[in-house]
Amino acid sequence: METLLQSFPVALLMFCRIASFFVTAPVFSARNVPNSIKIGLSAFVTLTVYMVYGIDQVVPTDLSYILLVIREILIGLLLGFVAYLLMTAIQTAGTFIDLQIGFGMANVYDPMTGASAPLTGNFKYAFAILLFLTMNGHHYLLDAIVYSYRWIPLSNVFYLRLADGSIAEFLVRTLGQSFMLAFQMSAPIVVALFLTDVGLGFLAKTAPQFNVFAVGMPLKVLVGLAILLLLVPSFAFVFSQLFEVMFSSMEKLLGTIGQRPG
Repeated sequence: METLLQSFPVALLMFCRIASFFVTAPVFSARNVPNSIKIGLSAFVTLTVYMVYGIDQVVPTDLSYILLVIREILIGLLLGFVAYLLMTAIQTAGTFIDLQIGFGMANVYDPMTGASAPLTGNFKYAFAILLFLTMNGHHYLLDAIVYSYRWIPLSNVFYLRLADGSIAEFLVRTLGQSFMLAFQMSAPIVVALFLTDVGLGFLAKTAPQFNVFAVGMPLKVLVGLAILLLLVPSFAFVFSQLFEVMFSSMEKLLGTIGQRPG
């Protein structure tokens, strides 16, 4: 009984970090993944992590334990949110493309996130998830939360990092990086459609009797879809670069909160 009373608070802290990570991490946080699967996976990973890192751990069981629970939940949410933030760059790029093509008013309901999403963004996001699973990205996410206890043990200084602004600065930089990646992924189609707009503008000036509005919309759709078709073979390279940035950002977050293990 004494061993159980010592080990349960430690395992509960680990469960809080791991479960909150699965709430926000890509793939695992999708709405079509049942909650029972998320809870069962969290419990299994918690058991594994406790057997490796938590057997000799001792935590206080007074009122300060509530602060420890909140701290572990915030660490798990932040770690999953950084990965999710960089995955949303794909849908942000799709939004930029849809605004240029004219699909902006045809947003559809996305069952993965529960929100409306752009058509092109959904198409690219489906590609990205398939490639992510093919490249065993979900294994790397599990590695990230398991090995986070090497970087950020239960006796960490998360609240100090939160107070000195280093975590906020990291999140702002990551958000800017996400937007930059979205611009880079959408740039070829956006530039091509901008040049199409310029050509239609010259056409409207040189031949005023030509109905540019009747031809412009279908022409932009054709040009956008044609260039998207040409870019599909490059998705594997583009998304692999995105995944590398995602995992390096998660590593930087672990280094910002904790310390690289020796």
